[in-house]
Amino acid sequence: MVKKAEQVVKEVAEEVERSPLLGVARKVLMAGIGAVALAQDEMEEFVNKLVERGEIAEQDGRKLVREVVERRKKEAAAAEGELDKRLEQLLARMNVPTKSDIDTLSAKITALTKKVDELKKG
Repeated sequence: MVKKAEQVVKEVAEEVERSPLLGVARKVLMAGIGAVALAQDEMEEFVNKLVERGEIAEQDGRKLVREVVERRKKEAAAAEGELDKRLEQLLARMNVPTKSDIDTLSAKITALTKKVDELKKG
């Protein structure tokens, strides 16, 4: 999850160079990642206090933390998919070319350059 989040942040950071609006999106994303990490730390601390007080068994506490983390991972994956979809829609509305678009154009330019060079020689 952390690697995927880092990858998303990196991709967004690359797009930020092209659009100030995406700079705002990057800041929101970074704040969200920080909030998730903080919430998980606080949840684990809370469960540990319950265990220390004897209000729940240690095994139950570990199980509860595991269940919450798994649920958060599933929700994060769903949110990441939705974020990707919306970001793609936003970039399309802004008429920002995708990496695939740029790669396709680069290949066409290379092919045309070769043809022009061949015509110059012939």
